[in-house]
Amino acid sequence: MVPPDAGGGLMRGDLLSDPVEGLDEALAVVDAFDEALVAGLLRPGPAQAAGVSGLAGAVAGTPLAARVAEAAEKAAAGTGGEDHFVALAAARNALLGSVHDALVQRIDESVGRPGTGEEAAGPEPVAAAPEEAANLLAAARSWLCDLARGGWRGLDHELVAGAAPVVAAMMPEPGMRRRAALLDGFAAELAASCPGATLERVPVRRWADLWSRALLLMVPGSAGAGAVGTVTGRLLPLGVDVQEHATAVQAQVHAVLEPAGGGAPRLVRASVSAPKPDTVVGAGLWQLLRPRMSLLGAVGEGRSAEVEAMPVTAEGDLLWDDALARTGEPADAFATARVMLSAATAARVEPLDRHPVRISVPVLLEGYAAREGEDGLAFEVAGRLLAVDTDRMPAAGPLTPEAVAASHACVGLLRWDAGEFLLQPLAVETTVRKKTVAVHAGAWAGGTSDKAGVRAEKAATDTVAVLRERAGRLLRT
Repeated sequence: MVPPDAGGGLMRGDLLSDPVEGLDEALAVVDAFDEALVAGLLRPGPAQAAGVSGLAGAVAGTPLAARVAEAAEKAAAGTGGEDHFVALAAARNALLGSVHDALVQRIDESVGRPGTGEEAAGPEPVAAAPEEAANLLAAARSWLCDLARGGWRGLDHELVAGAAPVVAAMMPEPGMRRRAALLDGFAAELAASCPGATLERVPVRRWADLWSRALLLMVPGSAGAGAVGTVTGRLLPLGVDVQEHATAVQAQVHAVLEPAGGGAPRLVRASVSAPKPDTVVGAGLWQLLRPRMSLLGAVGEGRSAEVEAMPVTAEGDLLWDDALARTGEPADAFATARVMLSAATAARVEPLDRHPVRISVPVLLEGYAAREGEDGLAFEVAGRLLAVDTDRMPAAGPLTPEAVAASHACVGLLRWDAGEFLLQPLAVETTVRKKTVAVHAGAWAGGTSDKAGVRAEKAATDTVAVLRERAGRLLRT
């Protein structure tokens, strides 16, 4: 990251802080519609009717105009049906998709990276698989429409429990599990908040996001087989993003793919997830993930990976198969970022995934000064501040807020949240005893000799062994 007039820099910080035309207006329309869902659309008041009508007005010049206008009229009158709610969810998704696109374009401009084009589009789409269990999709849509009518303030256990039989019927079907997991998680979150009338604070945007995404995914054909191709070449890891919940953990490796035979480098991801007991935390998480993906070992050792005909989705996600990969030569993430990152093309984003919260763009920053303020850590360059999201840094690695604050170079993920761009560090370079040292969030992915990491891994080993032994007893009885 350099001042905007320096020339040949890595990032123009001024572009990230400048307002994006139309963004505030689009988000205001979404907010007004989301507020309408709080009290529900069974007997909408004037404010709710205005929020629904505003959504129709925002897409008046698009192919959605006629259907959304009809849906808004019916919903504002309290007579909205399933098709009307689907149309409103589609309009909301389209607005947030436009926000997503505008923000990604601004990021591309700031880093000088080529936008998503035909060369970065990935494999051609394939025909969606025939939909099965249409009755289950219809039942799920019916439940979601009941939620919209009742609203978040009208939540009770009887209403939320309507999802249980649908989820139970979906789970045995492999092609339905993605949808089932979304419904199950959404219903569990709502159940934990019942009754809605007593909630001190409603997570308005979050629940509206989950509701609209779930409703659109329950439309036949919306979650068909993804477009998949294959890639061959050298994979150069940039860093690891760890996402941990009480019962699950995921590690996502962000990397640059250097195609065999030449061609522009591509930004890709490789993810691995695993269920976990809530007692396995910190470095112990790697024990659950490591056996499922050999790439984590390469990342921990600071090496590249050679992939041969590795499946990849249209969005740049590698469907990792250890049989199609081998560990390569040493590869430094900062060298990769300095030489290749600005020229790497990004894959296109599928329509239903175009949402500001999904933005996570790998970037390289240098030449900044760390500033600690009331709102937390920020990097300052040429008088512009970029907030640093240290809360996202995992406890499963040696990267700490202190290391970030003392750094002079950073590879991270540029995100957008609450109206501003944020940087999630994946790795930093800092000076220790007059030597430049790199500290990576995923440094322990392949194993560690660090004392704290070794203790956490041992504790995880003991915990998992006990749980397996108990599970074996249950199965034998």
